[in-house]
Amino acid sequence: MSDMAAKPNLSPSVQEAQGGRGSSPVPATEHGDHLHHDDHEHHDQHWLWKYVFSQDHKTIAKQFLITGMIWAILGGTLSSLFRLQLGWPEGSMQWLTPFLGKWIQAGKLNPEFYLALVTMHGTIMVFFVLTAGLSGTFSNFLIPLQVGARDMASGFMNMLSYWFFFLSSIVMFSSLFIETGPASAGWTIYPPLSALPQSIPGSGAGMTLWLVSMALFIVSQLLGGVNYVTTVINMRTRGMSMSKLPLTIWAFFLTAILGILSFPVLFSAALLLIFDRSFGTSFFLSDIYIAGQALSNQGGSPVLFQHLFWFLGHPEVYIVIMPAMGMVSEVLATNARKPIFGYRAMIGSLIGISLLSFVVWAHHMFVTGMNPFLGSVFMFLTLIIAVPSGVKVFNWLATLWRGNIRFTAAMLFSIGFVSLFIAGGLTGIILGNATLDIQMHNTYFVVAHFHLVMGSSAFFGLFAGVYHWFPKMFGRMMDEKLGYIHFWLTFVGVYLVFMPMHYVGIAGFPRRYYAWTGFDAFSQFADLNKFISIAAILAFFGQFIFIFNFFYSIFRGRRATQNPWNSTTLEWTTPVNPGHGNWPGEIPAVYRWPYDYSKPGSEVDFIPQNVPYSKTQSSNLPYEQDMAE
Repeated sequence: MSDMAAKPNLSPSVQEAQGGRGSSPVPATEHGDHLHHDDHEHHDQHWLWKYVFSQDHKTIAKQFLITGMIWAILGGTLSSLFRLQLGWPEGSMQWLTPFLGKWIQAGKLNPEFYLALVTMHGTIMVFFVLTAGLSGTFSNFLIPLQVGARDMASGFMNMLSYWFFFLSSIVMFSSLFIETGPASAGWTIYPPLSALPQSIPGSGAGMTLWLVSMALFIVSQLLGGVNYVTTVINMRTRGMSMSKLPLTIWAFFLTAILGILSFPVLFSAALLLIFDRSFGTSFFLSDIYIAGQALSNQGGSPVLFQHLFWFLGHPEVYIVIMPAMGMVSEVLATNARKPIFGYRAMIGSLIGISLLSFVVWAHHMFVTGMNPFLGSVFMFLTLIIAVPSGVKVFNWLATLWRGNIRFTAAMLFSIGFVSLFIAGGLTGIILGNATLDIQMHNTYFVVAHFHLVMGSSAFFGLFAGVYHWFPKMFGRMMDEKLGYIHFWLTFVGVYLVFMPMHYVGIAGFPRRYYAWTGFDAFSQFADLNKFISIAAILAFFGQFIFIFNFFYSIFRGRRATQNPWNSTTLEWTTPVNPGHGNWPGEIPAVYRWPYDYSKPGSEVDFIPQNVPYSKTQSSNLPYEQDMAE
């Protein structure tokens, strides 16, 4: 292939492994062969079916990624607007009138629109960017390539998954422009604010559109999740046992299972909320008075909604972060030129996190007046989940220890991910303690915690994945120097924004407040709030370096070689620009685990998964020698 001449130091076995066509003497499984098509059939496809309604997992992944990037820009813009309000609550925003229209009144931001900004920012970032944009992109792109499959188990379901997400996006986006404004009940949409259309303007049509959009989004996630699980279980190439899967695939696989089990619960909560809003039921309403008038609703409980929401909400944290964990593990091992430390422990910790994520949801509800004994149970389980998380952190650090580290942009973002995960995770231990959480639940300490451990960490994993797999996505390289600038602006910016928030949160500074100027106790934090706002806005604008680098590199980037990072996994055995079906010849068989880096006795510092032990006699361990053909 195109990079063989550029790598004269590769051993013959590695050159053959990366050769693409006929790269393996072992035929592919029956799962893959029947999907092989002649190349000309795909070149003759109409552009509408090739690029828009495509069933090729790689194209669908790019659709998820670019849609997620558009949503990220919008979500970041909304956060910049409310940071302007929080940094300068007494300042004039008259200059925003051409953009926000009636939501600027007498030079001030409308307080109810502030609530809408916070609500939509949270919804967009958690669901549309970090769930669909992250998992939707890389699960689609990497699962078939890394397990050795021609495509997903069902290309049609995969296509539907994206278009349900796109339809959900259209509905959510349209809610920004209706007369009464978008949903304003917070991204957690707690009743009764979300259940009574007459309560505030944002509880009207905007809330209805939010619920419809979320229902469509959940359908998208379920279609995708079923497809991911089926592909991993049934479509692996010959030799690819579960114990030879890259950690990326384990992470995507378990993430999909979490989504399949938890998203239907949010769907049921949304459905019951629609019934309360439109059909007079009382699932979440009881003893409600509006303007002195008693409503007829009796017997419902708003706390029931919180249980349903957080039964999805806490697995959702790991639906967001686990794909990033898997990709960071892959990038760290590749660029440290070392096997991942504790491969089986990493799989075990992912499984442990997945199981425990279903039994800790009520730690978000310590302030609801729950029985203290029940609170202590959830507190214990919450603190226990730190154990598998700690295993992962230890193994990442051990992988880096004494490695021959290559500081690519992807590697920098992966190391940044570990840093943010540690910083945010430590504050999670504090908030997992019910006694402390009750004091800090409604402060900026919580905002700082989840933005570090979930939001920013997941974004760093996303950036690492894009920089690392961009050559396989588009056949070109992103500019590394721009990547370094992007990393340092983002890394420094994130810490400058969220570390001070911990400080003001411990001091009791309340979240969700439109303005804090009415409280003398908080006036001392005026300068710090301005500092946070400036850092947040500058960090947001720093992301446009990435946007430019991404789109410029698609068309003008340096052409990639077949395996630019000298990686061992199967996706790098495909051509530089793989067509529909991924491999032009037989699918390679797999003989070894995915992390044979810097193996003693080997002629090169990486051995791809599809190289038989018979061709690496000098580096085989005793048990591997027994498996040599």
